[in-house]
Amino acid sequence: QVQLVESGGGLVQPGGSLRLSCAASGSRINIHIMGWYRQAPGKERELVATSNSITSGFSTNYADSVKGRFTISRDNAVNTVYLQMNSLKPEDTAVYYCNAYSVLLSMGYWGKGTLVTVSS
Repeated sequence: QVQLVESGGGLVQPGGSLRLSCAASGSRINIHIMGWYRQAPGKERELVATSNSITSGFSTNYADSVKGRFTISRDNAVNTVYLQMNSLKPEDTAVYYCNAYSVLLSMGYWGKGTLVTVSS
């Protein structure tokens, strides 16, 4: 099993930046597809970004709404995944969740989320 703890959320003004962190324990992130998802009030959870070093060499994938503004990265040495968010917009307001997907086990794990509020 993988335990995931997100941090770094908070209140930021439009145009500002935040970096979210997802610290993993129980297994190594380098054997999982890691991803960030978000859920805004009254909406379904949606994919934000993924980092895949398992099935496709190394690749990243982003939702169209965050391309060019968000960057997912990982530090295998400290078993942590990051989401750098720049040029934040009010519509980015949501709870952001970290996900670790095990291709071997066909099983995904979720953190409890961290709230990002973009408002002036």
